[in-house]
Order: sequence, then structure tokens, then C-alpha cells
Amino acid sequence: MMSMYGSDYEEQSCGVSRFLDRKEELLKPDSDIRQMTNLRTEPTETMHRNTNNANKVASISPLKMLLAREANYFGKGRFSQADQCHVLNHYLPVDGPWPVDKMTSRAYISQFSKNGALFVAAFQGGHLRVYDVNNEWKVKRDIIAMDLRWTFTDTALSPDESCIVYACMSPIVNIAKIEGVSLDPDEEDEEEIHESLDFSLEVDDYPQSFGIFSIKFSTDGRELVAGCSDDSISVYDLEANKPAFHINAHSSDVNTVTFADETGQILYSGSDDDLCKVWDRRCLGYDKPAGVLVGHLEGITFIDSRGDGRYFISNGKDQTIKLWDIRKMSNTSNCKPKSYNWDYRWMEYPDDFRQIRHPHDQSVATYKGHSVLRTLIRCYFSPVHSTGQKYIYTGSADSSVHIYDVVSGDEVGLLSYHESTVRDCSWHPYYPTLVSSSWDGCISRWEHFGSEN
Repeated sequence: MMSMYGSDYEEQSCGVSRFLDRKEELLKPDSDIRQMTNLRTEPTETMHRNTNNANKVASISPLKMLLAREANYFGKGRFSQADQCHVLNHYLPVDGPWPVDKMTSRAYISQFSKNGALFVAAFQGGHLRVYDVNNEWKVKRDIIAMDLRWTFTDTALSPDESCIVYACMSPIVNIAKIEGVSLDPDEEDEEEIHESLDFSLEVDDYPQSFGIFSIKFSTDGRELVAGCSDDSISVYDLEANKPAFHINAHSSDVNTVTFADETGQILYSGSDDDLCKVWDRRCLGYDKPAGVLVGHLEGITFIDSRGDGRYFISNGKDQTIKLWDIRKMSNTSNCKPKSYNWDYRWMEYPDDFRQIRHPHDQSVATYKGHSVLRTLIRCYFSPVHSTGQKYIYTGSADSSVHIYDVVSGDEVGLLSYHESTVRDCSWHPYYPTLVSSSWDGCISRWEHFGSEN
């Protein structure tokens, strides 16, 4: 390995140290996230009492819980949210798959709408398809991309779900209507349903040139926030129809940006500089993050927020998902750029490096088992409504979807069917349904066997 990576890794400027691969030494969630997850997913005190679960064992069979509900032991005739999640957590979407769509080009993006009525898939060949989930998954809109460079890098539905934006390797983001448009090609004018938004700002009378990797609507739908290949975060004002500002956020590509919660005031970003950063949008004009989180040894491909303004997860090219608590962030990175040469686009990750841990790791948990290679693979918390966010799930370069238990760190589900990298996957917000999109061109739907097919 020395010939590939140069000088001894432990002596490099990043100061990374090795540790033994013993289960007790792996980072596990702290007591706070354990408690918060258990409050959302464990049966209530009343349920324990009325199902004769005297020892308060966390797991109560769904049959006992249903009987208690039908007998109206609670006086409300229904489950609490935690009881509901406890029942539904027995039914992971691991059966199938059933085909949704198949194309001859790679599938890059899977995305359910917030209410689960729509599903979006984007293919490298230029098709952006919107499916009507409640109408037998029929194609509601088949948008042909304009100005596509290489592939779609991201899509985002507007808060009112009337339109969708898509980004690729350019500073141009296109916005297209979903509602009120005919599916008949003879009646549809792509120029009329598309609008191009130019995120570039002129510097010294020259327009900037960069690609957009990540795009998100603000909560009120008035702005778009983008992570860019010129190491920046860019904000576009939709009402003024012009870029608002462009800040130098990282020292390498910004692969992912997302909002911390519904207020839209706090942003998380992840970059190929291995760092996660937290930004207060009320202070964005100062070009300085509110804090930095260190722990990944390689670039960050995706970030998903728990939605509570406190916890988020990130997928890294070091083949790990990390769970973060922003209360642990610092003002500095505690890490200089690495000097070894490894390229995830064509090289396999060295086995010796899988058991290396950053000495200043600020994450509160680490999840391993999946593979992050070739593309910006995405990871997510499972839905609040049906699972209480008890799980983390991710695509993988091993052609599978991996599901981890947030608290134990154990892999509880492995969805294997595809013949190539699964770049993205999406769990229905209310039902035990998960859809995976793969480079084999397949969009596949996974259910629990007892679910309606």
C-alpha cells in the first residue's frame, strides 16, 4: 500500500490514527439520540400496562397491541404516534421488487413527494419522469431535459409540488411545470413549460463557470440553494429572478446542501474537503460557517437532516455514514488536506483504510457495510410518520440498498436485485414502500409482503 499512498498514513498532516476493529470500539449513538428514537418508536406506558408487559420489554407483538386498541384500553380508540411506529417498524419494505420503470440509460434519482402522491425519477439519457403513485404509478409527466450536461445531478419539487427543478453540470438550473400540462406531445411545448435560471454571477466582467451538484427549495419556495463545483454555496432569489449571493463555502466541490428544519434558517453542507459545515442563513453574507464537523476521512457525497435542527447524517467516500449532533461542532477543521492519492471514481477503497478513524472525530455514530464508489450515493433517515426515524437507509455501489438501525448500528435490511450501482432510493412517507434507482436503468419498488401490491 505504501507505493499507492506515499508516506506512512499515520504520519500525514491530517493526523489520522488506526484503531482495532472491535465492535465495542466503534462509535455508537449517544444517550440523547437513543432516548429520542425510543420515545418515537417504543410502546407507551399505557400500552405496556394494558398488554400485561410488566417487565416493560421494548418489543410488544403487533397482535397484542391491536387487541388492546380494539378493546379501547386507552379510551381514545386509536394508537399513539409511538405505538403506531412500533407496529409499523415490524414491516420493513424488504420484499420484492416490483418494477416501476426501465430505461436504457442509468437511473440517478429517486424522490417521493412530501405527501407520497408523486414520485420522481431522473435518467442519464435526459428523461425526468413524474409518476402518479395513487394511479398505478402511471407517468404523469415525462420531461425531456434542456441543456443537459452528462446527467442530472439533482432534482427538487417545489413546496406546493406544482413544479420541479433539475440541475446538471452547469450553472443553469431548469424549472418545469408538473400540474396543468398535457401529456400529449402534440399539445405540449417544452419551451413554454421550462424556465432557465442562471446561477452564475459575473466576476470582472466574465461569467462564472461551474456545475451544480445539489439543489433545494427554501421552505417558503422563494429561493433555491445550490451546492456547486467551484467550492461554493449559491442562492437564487426566485421572486427577483436573479442570483442573490454566492459564497466560498469549502476548499473543494460542495456535493450536498440541505436545510436543518422547517424554519429554513440553518443549512448543512458537505464537500470533497471531507468536512460538514453548518450555516446560519441570517449570517450567510459574512461568508463564515456557524460551525464545522470533522470525522470523515474522504469526501462527503450526501447529507440528510433529521428535521429537528440538531441531528443529520452524511454519506462519505470513506465508506461510512456518520450521525452528527451540531452541538458538538467546532470553529476549526482540525485537519489539513491529505497528501495521498485515491480516486473513488475508478479505484476500490483499500481494505486497510476501512478501520481508520479520525482522532478528532466529532460524529456521534458511524454505520458501515455499504459501498460509496463511482457516484454521489445518497443516504436518508426513514420516515417520521411510519418509523419514527428509527432507521437509516442508503444506496450502494454493491448494487443493493442497505438499512441500518439508528440505535444499534446493526444492518437490519439488505435489498439486493439490481445489476449495478444503486445511486438513490426513497422511502414512502407513510407506507412500507421503498423505491430504488440503479445504473442498470431500473426503478424498482420494494414493499412488505403484507402490503398492497
